[in-house]
Amino acid sequence: MTPYVADPVYLNGRFLPLAEAGISPLDRGFLYGDGVYEVIPVYSRRAFRIDEHVKRLQATLDGIKLANPLTADGWKEVIAKLIETAPWDDQSIYLQVTRGADDKRDHAFPPASVPSTAFAFASPLVTTPAEVRARGVAAITVPDLRWSRCDLKVISLLANVLARQQAVEQGCAEALLIRDRFMKEGAASNIFIVKDGLLLAPPKTHLMLPGITYDVILELAATHQQALEVREISETELRSADEVWMTSSTKEILAITTLDGQPVGTGKPGPFGEQMWQWYQDFKNTVMRKG
Repeated sequence: MTPYVADPVYLNGRFLPLAEAGISPLDRGFLYGDGVYEVIPVYSRRAFRIDEHVKRLQATLDGIKLANPLTADGWKEVIAKLIETAPWDDQSIYLQVTRGADDKRDHAFPPASVPSTAFAFASPLVTTPAEVRARGVAAITVPDLRWSRCDLKVISLLANVLARQQAVEQGCAEALLIRDRFMKEGAASNIFIVKDGLLLAPPKTHLMLPGITYDVILELAATHQQALEVREISETELRSADEVWMTSSTKEILAITTLDGQPVGTGKPGPFGEQMWQWYQDFKNTVMRKG
């Protein structure tokens, strides 16, 4: 066990200590990044929208032609065991499936007789500290150099890793990905903007990985009659926005107050983001903590 990973972890049908978990160096996840993953937030030991997460995992497996090693109920049993044995009430459950380990390195899929590798663990769910949320964070824009199936939640994340590291090296929290003059998402988050009271969200396409938090924000906007448009957001609109938010299960709704060294709006978190954050907290306490 580490401060970030609880014992036991799940690996190929067994629950065992992290220190005893191991896979072959010929595993295709290691050699090629040939696999998928899913992350499920847990509040008060209740997995949030577990059916949607398991369904998204299946969709990604289908997208890369990899058989699911477990049924939906099987994954739910694994998740329940990890939640039960972890020491934290609020958690993040990580699931990963790779195409397994053949006896050689070959780009083509291995024989059907080669079993996939299934791995899962629980971590603490740590959200943004209040003092950071109060001032917002800085971000940069970078060209989107990823492949064209960004809607699949695959473990081949090198382009995202390099973009995020570029942000870190400039003292920023996130890198916003620009493709063909349109903003798609962050390296590890979804992005919303506000202009003249209108909330804008990029659409779900093959060039964006829509998060469950993204869906919650759209639902909250509809519930509270917040003016909203889901459409492509140009780089020009991004740079002239009154507010820019990054969203995820850990960031929740976090204001980006500086973009490429220039202030966003007033340079402080704006009123629409503050209102959405409060709606999100209310939703978390009344719905998410009940599963």
